[in-house]
Amino acid sequence: QVRLVESGGGLVQAGGSLRLSCAASGAVFSINTMAWYRQAPGKQRELVAAVTRGGSTAYADSVKGRFTISRDNAKDTMDLQMNSLKPEDTAVYLCNAMTTFGAPAWGQGTQVTVSS
Repeated sequence: QVRLVESGGGLVQAGGSLRLSCAASGAVFSINTMAWYRQAPGKQRELVAAVTRGGSTAYADSVKGRFTISRDNAKDTMDLQMNSLKPEDTAVYLCNAMTTFGAPAWGQGTQVTVSS
C-alpha cells in the first residue's frame, strides 16, 4: 500500500507562485507514474501534470509554460512548481501515484486559492 501526503498549498495573488510537494511512503517500490490532479468546486477532477519514474513529463494545455513537475525517486517525493498563477487555477490539488498493484493511490489534497 502506498500513502501520499501533500503540502504547500495556500492563498496567493494572481501572478504569484506556489510550490506543492507530495511525499510517498509505504510500498514506494511499486510506484510508476506520479501525477498532480486538481478539482475545483462543481467541476470534474482534471489531470494537471504527470511524471514517469524515468522523468518524462506531460502537462495539461492550461498549465504548459507556467507549471513544472519534478520527481526525486531517491527521496520518494514529487513537486509541482506553479508560476504565473491565475484565479482559474484555484482548486484542491491531489497527488496521485499509479502502482504495479493496479489501484492508484491518492493523497488527501491541498487547497490552492488564487485571488484576483
